[in-house]
Amino acid sequence: MNILLLGSGGRESALAWKMSQSSECSQLFIAPGNGGTGAYGKNINLNPNDFEAVKAFALKEAIDLLVVGPEEPLVNGIHDFFVNDEALAHIPVIGPKKEGAILEGSKDFSKQFMARHGIPTPASRSFTNESLEEGLKYLETHALPIVLKADGLAAGKGVLILDNIAEAQAELKLMLGGKFGNAGSTVVVEAFLNGIELSVFVLTDGENYVILPEAKDYKKIGQADTGLNTGGMGSVSPVPFADEAFMTKVEQQIIIPTINGLKKDKIDYTGFIFFGLFKVGDEPLIIEYNCRMGDPETESVIPRIENDLVELFVATTQKKLKDYKLKISPKNAATVMIVAGGYPGDYEKGKSITGIDNVRNSLVFQAGTNLEGGVVKTNGGRVLAVTSLQDNQFDALQSATGDAARIYFDGKYFREDIGFDLM
Repeated sequence: MNILLLGSGGRESALAWKMSQSSECSQLFIAPGNGGTGAYGKNINLNPNDFEAVKAFALKEAIDLLVVGPEEPLVNGIHDFFVNDEALAHIPVIGPKKEGAILEGSKDFSKQFMARHGIPTPASRSFTNESLEEGLKYLETHALPIVLKADGLAAGKGVLILDNIAEAQAELKLMLGGKFGNAGSTVVVEAFLNGIELSVFVLTDGENYVILPEAKDYKKIGQADTGLNTGGMGSVSPVPFADEAFMTKVEQQIIIPTINGLKKDKIDYTGFIFFGLFKVGDEPLIIEYNCRMGDPETESVIPRIENDLVELFVATTQKKLKDYKLKISPKNAATVMIVAGGYPGDYEKGKSITGIDNVRNSLVFQAGTNLEGGVVKTNGGRVLAVTSLQDNQFDALQSATGDAARIYFDGKYFREDIGFDLM
């Protein structure tokens, strides 16, 4: 098969690494890819949101399967574009149509979906510019802390947790006033949860599903979960507190009602569903859906899947997941993200990276990098994901952290405590 993978991050590096090992994969193209994905296939300088350019390339290279990594092309309707184009309609797509991707594209829609199908989630209300005054009064009576969420895609920056009512009111005005552009034209006010967070993933063919390994990621920039939120500073899989009894609750109370809800609402969904969960006491509550795999969770999850990933994708597109047996490694994965100095604020690009070849017991999934004259250079805030797969969690954490220290570029930073809170 000729396969086209859209995206350029660490998630796409992990997917490309795994797909390139498949006997089903003849040629793998990554658009646009990064400084490391060329090791698994051919990078193509293509904007995933330029659907006409994607079409021209897919036809030129006789693409047999499209795998969509990031959320934006899905929310923009790339799957629909393929289905509705006579020349492309024969090419199956891993990733939902626009009507399914709205689960991530609109937090207000997803909250209504959860309520409609009895899926446990924190209480919330949504406000727009027209209901601003009502929103400000609502905040006066709200328990602290207060969670404000921009309704649309805001590059991971649209969620605020505030400990002061006046601050929350000021931020609500700013968000509805355009702080996050169109993403903040509706703002969801949500109850704060005291619990511990984790990510659960399924791959569904619209009828059935397989549950992938769960993961926990770490959002804060500083040691001991301090400082600003980031796109993710690392992850671990499996998650020790997600035992069999808890995961049974997740499946019965959240996954099955979600799959059934999609069917009841006549939403045709083929692809990944990411469930952002909190464990409160022994109970799972969902705080968000994503229509794709998480990053950096993918870098911990994919190495634990022992099946041929392309074979799994083909079974998904052919609606044959009912009897599919997923083989999960009993080993532990730990991922440490190396970021540019200054991230998540202003950071510099173009720093030469050395030492990737010095890594001993880990995989290095490149993320914010490019290749200039044969030299790998930084090209983003989150630069490299260092993942180690070992027999136990301590060894995986030690190996990933030790190997992250063997890589160098000017301004490099990584957290040295990823996963150690779970030991």
